[in-house]
Amino acid sequence: MAERVEASSVPEGENTIEEREVGAMWELEQKLDQPMDEEANKLNNMYREKGLSMLMLLRLSFQSLGIVYGDLGTSPLYVFYNTFPDGIDDSEDVIGALSLIIYSLLLIPLIKYVFIVCKANDNGQGGTLAIYSLLCRHAKVKLIPNQHRSDEDLTTYSRTVSAEGSFAAKTKKWLEGKEWRKRALLVVVLLGTCMMIGDGILTPAISVLSATGGIKVNNPKMSGDIVVLVAIVILIGLFSMQHYGTDKVGWLFAPIVLIWFLFIGATGMYNICKYDTSVLKAFSPTYIYLYFKRRGRDGWISLGGILLSITGTEALYADIAYFPLLAIQLAFTFFVFPCLLLAYCGQAAYLVNHKEHYQDAFYASIPDSVYWPMFIVATGAAIVGSQATISGTYSIVKQAVAHGCFPRVKIVHTSKKFLGQIYCPDINWILMLGCIAVTASFKKQSQIGNAYGTAVVLVMLVTTLLMVLIMLLVWHCHWILVLIFTFLSFFVELSYFSAVIFKIDEGGWVPLIIAAISLLVMSVWHYATVKKYEFEMHSKVSMSWILGLGPSLGLVRVPGIGLVYTELASGVPHIFSHFITNLPAIHSVVVFVCVKYLPVYTVPEEERFLVKRIGPKTFRMFRCVARYCPLFFSVL
Repeated sequence: MAERVEASSVPEGENTIEEREVGAMWELEQKLDQPMDEEANKLNNMYREKGLSMLMLLRLSFQSLGIVYGDLGTSPLYVFYNTFPDGIDDSEDVIGALSLIIYSLLLIPLIKYVFIVCKANDNGQGGTLAIYSLLCRHAKVKLIPNQHRSDEDLTTYSRTVSAEGSFAAKTKKWLEGKEWRKRALLVVVLLGTCMMIGDGILTPAISVLSATGGIKVNNPKMSGDIVVLVAIVILIGLFSMQHYGTDKVGWLFAPIVLIWFLFIGATGMYNICKYDTSVLKAFSPTYIYLYFKRRGRDGWISLGGILLSITGTEALYADIAYFPLLAIQLAFTFFVFPCLLLAYCGQAAYLVNHKEHYQDAFYASIPDSVYWPMFIVATGAAIVGSQATISGTYSIVKQAVAHGCFPRVKIVHTSKKFLGQIYCPDINWILMLGCIAVTASFKKQSQIGNAYGTAVVLVMLVTTLLMVLIMLLVWHCHWILVLIFTFLSFFVELSYFSAVIFKIDEGGWVPLIIAAISLLVMSVWHYATVKKYEFEMHSKVSMSWILGLGPSLGLVRVPGIGLVYTELASGVPHIFSHFITNLPAIHSVVVFVCVKYLPVYTVPEEERFLVKRIGPKTFRMFRCVARYCPLFFSVL
């Protein structure tokens, strides 16, 4: 053997013979496990944002309507009914509820999410798991210790360094200090993820059921079971078409949602002018105070219905990877937000004069001349909004698999152009059965709305908690700004949460059960993954044992290349010793293959593979580490 281990310079007697032997073997393994040339050079600034022309920006803003805002845009279908499930006693209550809706849309979707939270993206990727990936790059909070220094050399592995002694550095040290804190962070992230999976069941159910409810409005004698049956048929059709992928039908999404927003905006303006322009006084926050003063406890509980006006906001954040942030901000600020305000103001103007129509405020307020066109567009918009949530659920499950937090299910790429468009058969049928069960069991929008609101507000609370860490560790914001953001966010969201607690027994328990089951599965799977990795780390084959076998490894070397899969990015896995002791022959070239997830949005193809030689050249043993990000990590 050509390699030589230098003697330690430590004086005799300072270390035991065993310690010196261990140190020598570690040094030997480092020398024999050297990197070869990487298969490609890095492309610096490859993913720097390119300037967009105004025309392109407007085009992307238009396209974002179908993917990002479908869920949020269908909320006017069911908000007022869930706010006043037992009827409207005073017309002023409608004004107070409208004021709450206006400021909820202003504070949560517009200010908090579109202009603050959406900036906390991982190279364009949003959602709780994307935030977790971002935090893993800035602090050692990952529970599977498979990080390597070479991973930090990726062009997409961006992170900031905290100044020594700063509040961010102290927070980082505190978070890394105890293992239970890392576990608590992961549990919070998984809780938000589980609630998003619950959204994948509840969003299609309430959106499609609310849209198809228009059939009964125009035919009062029709049985409610027929409406439920029509909704179930549409849901079955929706989930049955998922294997085609959104790429083949996605071109329809933006025009449908555009027409939907124009319809509800124009109808709202018409109703304001026709019924009562005085509803515009709801823009004064004074009516919020008067609303709670007049209704008391009932008014506070009604926040569970007001909350539904901002459902879809969490999906907005999860879908920001599809478009530039500026395009999403333009679309919401100058089109979606005004149309939603007009829609709610128009319904309020109608309800002030027709309090008896609280159950079907949306369809009842539509002029007869455009009723059926609106019904068709509403059904299409509900399907589009459901599609966005379903696709988001697939992506969430895929990221969870890559993080080692979910069983390895089959994932199919449905587009050759867009890697993010995927289909997960097992999850698809689970979601479909869940939607059908919820729709058939509850039948009423109010009960499904209670369940939906519980899921949404818990996702928002989780996002706020994670944003605190982002503002401290990544953005390095002053602690006063962090405190202001935290206080305002928690004040609004905890108010909503306190209201939905009263509706736990009226449907609010559904997302809690879904989340509990999902969290149990994810926690057990992640625990087993960590234990498996720790076992493999502690059971690695000693390099001295391999060197003692000689270049032939004590076997007959036959022509060919043998691939040995391992979770380890360094060292020789324990399973290889079983091959050596039980097989009569082995291939002339042995390659240990490790597929590794990295907490980045994408790994450039030129930097994806790392190849190393194990042992001397005559052993012809190599290691190949294939590095992927969670979004493009395929499990077949």
